[in-house]
Amino acid sequence: MTALTLSTAAAPGLRADAIVIGVAKGTKGPVVAPGAEAVDTAYDGRLAGVLETLGASGAEGEVTKLPAPSGFKAPLVLAVGLGAEPEKDAGYGAEALRRAAGVAARALAGAKKAAFALPLADAADAGAVGEGALLGAYSFDTYKENGRNARARNGKAPLADVVLLGGKPRDRAYKAAVERATAVCEELNRARDLINMPPNDLNPAAFATIAQDAAKEHGLKIQVLDEKALVKGGYGGILGVGSGSAAAPRLVKLSYTSGKANRHLALVGKGITYDSGGISLKPAGHNETMKCDMSGAAAVFAAVVAAARLGLEVNVTGWLALAENMPSGSATRPGDVLRMYSGKTVEVLNTDAEGRLVLADALWAASQEKPDAIVDVATLTGAMVLALGSRTFGIMGNDEAFRTAIHEAAEEVGEESWPMPLPEHLRKGMDSPTADIANMGERMGGGLVAGLFLREFVGEGITWAHLDIAGPAFNEQGPFGYTPKGGTGSAVRTLVRLAELTAAGDLG
Repeated sequence: MTALTLSTAAAPGLRADAIVIGVAKGTKGPVVAPGAEAVDTAYDGRLAGVLETLGASGAEGEVTKLPAPSGFKAPLVLAVGLGAEPEKDAGYGAEALRRAAGVAARALAGAKKAAFALPLADAADAGAVGEGALLGAYSFDTYKENGRNARARNGKAPLADVVLLGGKPRDRAYKAAVERATAVCEELNRARDLINMPPNDLNPAAFATIAQDAAKEHGLKIQVLDEKALVKGGYGGILGVGSGSAAAPRLVKLSYTSGKANRHLALVGKGITYDSGGISLKPAGHNETMKCDMSGAAAVFAAVVAAARLGLEVNVTGWLALAENMPSGSATRPGDVLRMYSGKTVEVLNTDAEGRLVLADALWAASQEKPDAIVDVATLTGAMVLALGSRTFGIMGNDEAFRTAIHEAAEEVGEESWPMPLPEHLRKGMDSPTADIANMGERMGGGLVAGLFLREFVGEGITWAHLDIAGPAFNEQGPFGYTPKGGTGSAVRTLVRLAELTAAGDLG
């Protein structure tokens, strides 16, 4: 993990491989952003002109490298675009700082140390730059020839040390911002690691073991239900999905308890460690990335551990519904009826609509503890990707105010999301002549149908929301901002922010 520190040192005298500065897109050309005054002075106040000569415009994500001025101990200046210059007296937004820092960190792969002289108006800005740098420097190297020390990204190791210039190491708010960024980003990157792991190494039992190790490290309570306990408890949804695999399913309950808390937030994650579609086999071209179908469980796992590391005054329980969905002679068939943990029966019309089945059991288990709210997270439907694209997750729920609060929390931390409805007329499409409900309904609005199915398994009177992260959970394109190719850790920061708001009593 990249190290993150604060420093009041002046840029010229700091020993580093590079100095990172910001440049904005002004009406008449590039504008050097605050934080880079020492660098601009060393260029006799002509840094903006030099950058423009080199082709820089200040556009978001743009990177321009130039030799450091005479007298600097760092040999390189890296100018990163911040986008449009803000209006007078308006600061650069937190997300612009995150993205710029992420781009810079990725561009400096192979460097040992970089000093970031980006605009820091306050501690919140320091936290944003820190988050962007830590997330942007991420690289998944486990399966490279030399393991995590491999020169993984184009033959270069990730940036090792980030120093935030203009920070205040002795200021309580700045220290807290850096500590928060470090805890959240380390756990988010752990989620990315899990998502990127090949399914032959990350099956339900292996995931449960990783959770047990983390619980021991961070003082969390953990309960793992293996296949025998699932049978005894009547968890028909999880067992039905996992029945076709040689790797048996698990239900993991991970609990962080604060002695000062009077609020309880339950998080439920879909953990399909590989999804072939089961008997309803996915077509060619749709299987290659299905190791990412446990991204919801990874997000929940990371959020619970982050809440513990931050010492939040809220009780947070994570439920990881883990199974592998495979076709075999023992697999659930279309037409089978499963008796769920809640007692309801479900007719399985399509075994590739399996995520809602494991979530249904976990939602009902979470409901039995009567938490103040439940949030489930899942790579649930391709329909949500068609509706919102590959960078935005959908939010559904049984409480409009809660759904809005989640949307606002996601936007605050820089995760794109959008509130979605649960139209009652779509519920009829899941009526079954054989069982209480079918796991499929109308094809159009399929993401909303899935949300309506999940709502059936939330305890009465409990506030609930569903995050469908099918689009942003796994980035199949090139990296952007602080987002890498592969597993992204989508929803982790939103869940952590929800836990913070719940602890503060700001969610009602």
